[in-house]
Amino acid sequence: MTDLSHSTAAERNKQPILDVLEKVLGARGAALEIASGTGQHAAWFAAALPGWTWQPTDADSRALPSLAARVAQSGLANLRPPLLLDVTAAQWPSQGPAFTQQFDAIYCANMLHIAPPAACVGLMEGAARQLQPGGRLVTYGPYFEDTPPAPSNLAFDQSLRARNASWGIRRLKDVEEEARRSGLSLRERHEMPANNLLLVFGL
Repeated sequence: MTDLSHSTAAERNKQPILDVLEKVLGARGAALEIASGTGQHAAWFAAALPGWTWQPTDADSRALPSLAARVAQSGLANLRPPLLLDVTAAQWPSQGPAFTQQFDAIYCANMLHIAPPAACVGLMEGAARQLQPGGRLVTYGPYFEDTPPAPSNLAFDQSLRARNASWGIRRLKDVEEEARRSGLSLRERHEMPANNLLLVFGL
């Protein structure tokens, strides 16, 4: 049996994020999750939103066995087996046939700050391709705004850049600009615990 990966942060923030998703999303639809990681969010959201089918993905093939095991363990009919998906690839998913459907929502948590800037470009371009008209791209994580940043976010940013010079907390203005280039606009901004933001972009 594959051991399930676990994220303490995902366990802590899954309910606050769900509280906002229940207001942002409609009663039913199809959701694509980018950078699913451990799959804790995917399983939690799919269980709480039975009218939604949830497609988890990750760019790291090493994450897929544990992610697949969590999907199987959940027993949820609306939670699909995970797929390999690198947002910078020209085709989504990155392996196998391209998606033939468009999605009502795309969800991406805690990816932009642990990926190079090209990942933000790829996420926005891919979301513009894969979202239904009226669909929503939902991102979650830390961002720098014009106001003085929280000391914890500054320290986190420094630790990220020490690990990889291309990583780091992104400026919200830069993320908005990439979204605009792809035809997306910021529709909602929700303040979340631990100095994070949940952002909703629409076509």
